[in-house]
Amino acid sequence: MRRSETRILATHAGSLPRPKGLVDLFTRASRGERIDTKDLAEQVRAATEHVVAQQLACGIDVGNDGEQPRESFFTYLRDRMSGFAGQSQRPAMRDLTRYPTFIERMMLELGRPQVNLLSGPQAVADVRYTDPAPLVREMDAFAATLAVHTLTFTETFWTAPSPGIVACAMQNAHYPSLEAYVDAVADALATEYEAIVARGHVLQIDAPDLAMERHTLFADRPLDEFLRFVEHTVTALNRALTRIPPHRVRLHVCWGNYEGPHVDDVDLAPLLPLVYRAHVGGLVLSMANPRHAHEHRVLARHPLPVDWILVAGVIDTTTNYVEHPEVVAERLEIAARVTGDPHRVLGGTDCGFDTSAGLGQVAEEVAWEKLRALRDGAALASTRLL
Repeated sequence: MRRSETRILATHAGSLPRPKGLVDLFTRASRGERIDTKDLAEQVRAATEHVVAQQLACGIDVGNDGEQPRESFFTYLRDRMSGFAGQSQRPAMRDLTRYPTFIERMMLELGRPQVNLLSGPQAVADVRYTDPAPLVREMDAFAATLAVHTLTFTETFWTAPSPGIVACAMQNAHYPSLEAYVDAVADALATEYEAIVARGHVLQIDAPDLAMERHTLFADRPLDEFLRFVEHTVTALNRALTRIPPHRVRLHVCWGNYEGPHVDDVDLAPLLPLVYRAHVGGLVLSMANPRHAHEHRVLARHPLPVDWILVAGVIDTTTNYVEHPEVVAERLEIAARVTGDPHRVLGGTDCGFDTSAGLGQVAEEVAWEKLRALRDGAALASTRLL
């Protein structure tokens, strides 16, 4: 992974706003409705071209395809792996159920088209990676889109889910235990992980399970039981990454990309020792939202491994407030202080802007404005730190 040698580099966490037509198609397809596949392919192509152009115009240094070809950051695997069918009944985040008036407010927003991440498919048979063709098409299309631009990214990255989030959100109706299911998913995902790195991209592992599952699947269980799940998942992930150099992988940990109370979020402190066991070269961490902006203090007490970079979340992806560049710069300066080396810090977003099609809470033009603020804040921080 590139470091911030002469200036603080700007990146983001993966998903970018999808156009309404594409959201509608993905929503209908996720419900089992028949759609025009040629129309879908054309809309994906146009959307990918658009988000690449926008990232370059906004000054993003480390970019991707915005996950435009995928319905969400993990349920897309139903088309690449065997063993999935039916429908999960994933528990809602604990903090959302505590406040009835907040639930009423949320229900008013659920009428718009969106892919429902609480009702993905289940594992009903052995999970195996059977069709790499969609991934190849995605990466080919991205390369072709980049080729027509004069500007280019300093580096590119590609997202893939952790085995833990797949096993928790695409529920188990086949394996004897959650642990066995996590292991099977990890073995299957190794194919995708290796293909991404082989194409020259930095692999980003999206692992909200390493924090968010504390207030979903493990909400009614002791903290120690959740931490054992984290430990097991990191071990399984490491097995999937065996043939990939750690410096080509960054790990994204968050507490759920939704605007809500988040009062049940687990603290970062008990997670870090387990997260640090991952065979990766960097951590992408939510640090901008109101619930976790203080977590830099935990990083100061539990420093990053010396060979890791920190992609500091300095942009909140759940609010339409646009961060001032000075705020961005200040957050980056704090991140540089706790890592002890500004060259190991990149500016990023807390999470994606459209985790599943239609789920984004930030208006598209505001999302681009936030990325421009990220660029400008990184430039300010660069003048002060490098």
